[in-house]
Amino acid sequence: MEDTLLVDWSRAQFALTALYHWLFVPLTLGLSFIIAIMETIYVKTGNIIWKEITKFWMTLFAINFAIGLATGIIMEFEFGTNWSNYSWIVGDIFGAPLAIEGLMAFFMESTFFAIMFFGWDKVSKQMHLTSTWLVAIGSNLSALWILVANGWMQHPVGMKFNVDSARFEMESFWDVVFNPTAYSKFLHTIGSGYVMGALFVVGISAYYLLKNKDVVKAKKSMVVGATFGLITSMFLILSGDESAHQVAQHQPMKLAAMEGLYDGHKRASIVAIGQLNEDKKIGDDTDEFIWSIEVPYALSILGFHDMNAYVPGINELVYGDNDEHKIISAKEKITKGKIAIEALKSYKEAKKLKDDVKASAHLTIFRAHEKYFGYGYLKDEKDIVPNVSIVFYSFHLMVGLGSWFLVLFFLILYFSMIGKIEKKRILLYSALWSIPLGYLAGELGWIVAEVGRQPWAIQDMLPVGMATSQIATSAVQTTFWLFAIIFTGLLIAEIKIMFTQVNKGIEEH
Repeated sequence: MEDTLLVDWSRAQFALTALYHWLFVPLTLGLSFIIAIMETIYVKTGNIIWKEITKFWMTLFAINFAIGLATGIIMEFEFGTNWSNYSWIVGDIFGAPLAIEGLMAFFMESTFFAIMFFGWDKVSKQMHLTSTWLVAIGSNLSALWILVANGWMQHPVGMKFNVDSARFEMESFWDVVFNPTAYSKFLHTIGSGYVMGALFVVGISAYYLLKNKDVVKAKKSMVVGATFGLITSMFLILSGDESAHQVAQHQPMKLAAMEGLYDGHKRASIVAIGQLNEDKKIGDDTDEFIWSIEVPYALSILGFHDMNAYVPGINELVYGDNDEHKIISAKEKITKGKIAIEALKSYKEAKKLKDDVKASAHLTIFRAHEKYFGYGYLKDEKDIVPNVSIVFYSFHLMVGLGSWFLVLFFLILYFSMIGKIEKKRILLYSALWSIPLGYLAGELGWIVAEVGRQPWAIQDMLPVGMATSQIATSAVQTTFWLFAIIFTGLLIAEIKIMFTQVNKGIEEH
């Protein structure tokens, strides 16, 4: 019971930190490029209005950037405090991209941030513009290396398990970097950040128009934001398609949970909208949905780019389907995993006794079952199923919000170009209230990504329960509430400072 509580509280603390951190990161990713675009217009045209606009949005960017640092640093430290087993087992691989992120991206971002924010009238226009673009590039490079690490957790490649040290060691750095899951995850994540930045600019500009304040500058900001948002929304859809394809290839249980698919079949449909049947149990004959509207063949196309493709469901992934689709049951994988664990234990004992013959025999058995090593630590075959309701509803709400943002940007841009945007007050209010919806969509995306791959810290290789530190549960509980108070305080402080700066208006900057 104590071990279960420790795992649950460790997960809760990391989730808390990650969710708060992700309130700050997406705005940094998107707003940095929007600012760079605005300053480029200023340098090209020489119009002082664009300089004033750039400096205003740069102030809001700086507030977000400064407060966002705290949660990111704490999150990385948690790998050593709460997840030391994880850090020991995969530190050689996971630590490499994080180290590169700090040395190559974060330092570049921070260095040029100083020039960007404090260098007005101290360096040339071209140097200042270069610094602004380098801050934007550095922000996105930081995201790249972090998502390379996260993508490896979702689809581990380029490594080998060292039986003597009981650690995964990197065999190919480039396999880790060019992991298809990593780059699809990176593109989709930065896409969501770009959309968030655009929503922020469009929403605050709409607020000024509603208040009839700084109208000219608000309109100019709105056009840049809506154009950037429209383009990146389409990019987000395309990268989402590739991300779902990678999930289908390497995390079929996550895909099944995303669609509430219990029974696999060919020509599978996507549920556009529906209500899950909460009484549905794995392996029973109860209907999956109380009601649903489906798009025929779309899941097969999304997952495998083939309308006739077979998509396995939760039941097949748990109980297997050896006849037609060659899907091994979770129970069989757990059995093979336990054989691998025992073989590794016997190998180590033989090595201590310097019995090379027995050690070699046990090593052969281990290598034959190594693929299922992580499953050996699971207690029940149903443990491989994540919380279907959370994943399903998070995914569908995220997709619905993303579709709305695309429509919103198009309407904002259209009415801005024909000069009628001030009269569309309902649309302006919609833009303003879409700012929190953008944050919600980003958080939902991370919930799908992380809850959807449970119970794995590393997909199919290391369960979360084996990744935690052996510390007192009370220590994790204490720091959880401490972080909750600190992060909430930081969030309140940011919102208050943001509101203060926004209410001053663009003119005062």
